[in-house]
Amino acid sequence: MPEFVLVLMVLIPLVLGIAQLALVLHVRNTMVAAASDGARAAAGLGSAPPDGQARAREVIRTTLADRYADDVVARETQIDGVAVVEVRIRAEVPPLGLWGPGVSLDAVGHAVRQEEP
Repeated sequence: MPEFVLVLMVLIPLVLGIAQLALVLHVRNTMVAAASDGARAAAGLGSAPPDGQARAREVIRTTLADRYADDVVARETQIDGVAVVEVRIRAEVPPLGLWGPGVSLDAVGHAVRQEEP
C-alpha cells in the first residue's frame, strides 16, 4: 500500500502535466490556423480586416470554445514595403490541475493584400 501511494504521488502530476501540455499545444495550433485563415479571408479583393476578424472568430468558436475568441484583432500593415493583413489572437488556457497559472497564448497570421491590377 505505501508503494502505491508513493507511485501515485509521482504519476498523477506527471499525467496532469502531459495533459496540460497537450491542451496548450492543441489550442495554440488551432489559434495559429484561425489567425492564418482570417488573414487570408481579409486579404482578398473586396474584403476588409473585419471580415478576417469574423472568420478567425468563427473558426475558433467551431473548434474550441467561445472564450478563446474574445481577443481577436485584424489590421492592415506593411511588412518590408508589402501591404499585408495581420490577424492577432490572444487567449489564456486555464490550468488542468488544482494549482498553477494559466498559459497565455498569442497567435499571429499574415496574408499579402490582393490589389487590382
